[in-house]
Amino acid sequence: MKSHTEYLTLNVPGRMEFLNITSRVEEAVRSSGVQEGIVLVNAMHITASVFINDDESGLHADYKEWLERLAPFDASPQRYRHNRTGEDNADAHMKRQVMGREVVVAITKGALDFGPWEQIFYGEFDGNRPKRVLIKVIGE
Repeated sequence: MKSHTEYLTLNVPGRMEFLNITSRVEEAVRSSGVQEGIVLVNAMHITASVFINDDESGLHADYKEWLERLAPFDASPQRYRHNRTGEDNADAHMKRQVMGREVVVAITKGALDFGPWEQIFYGEFDGNRPKRVLIKVIGE
């Protein structure tokens, strides 16, 4: 069995954004030489997410509005206890919890084995600084 590890470093301008990272994951799978196995893609920061969905701009706008209603940005310490520690990103932690930490995708015949319209996205909820994403390919 083989394993292959890569890290993406992303520095997203702005507070919240979704980036399609599918092609970068596909490159890592190709580099690994794995033909049958799995790939784990993991946001390595507690204010960022990795998820699978459709690459459709209206859906992404809907996600942003929905997440902002669920956990509105408010840097003050009145709304969120976490912000009383000197942080201003409690909302980002909550948004990450909803959107998820990681995805696992099957690799079949050397390619990501997706359903229709599926793509891998990095979700940023507290941007303007470098963050890492782990890509771990395992298989034969």
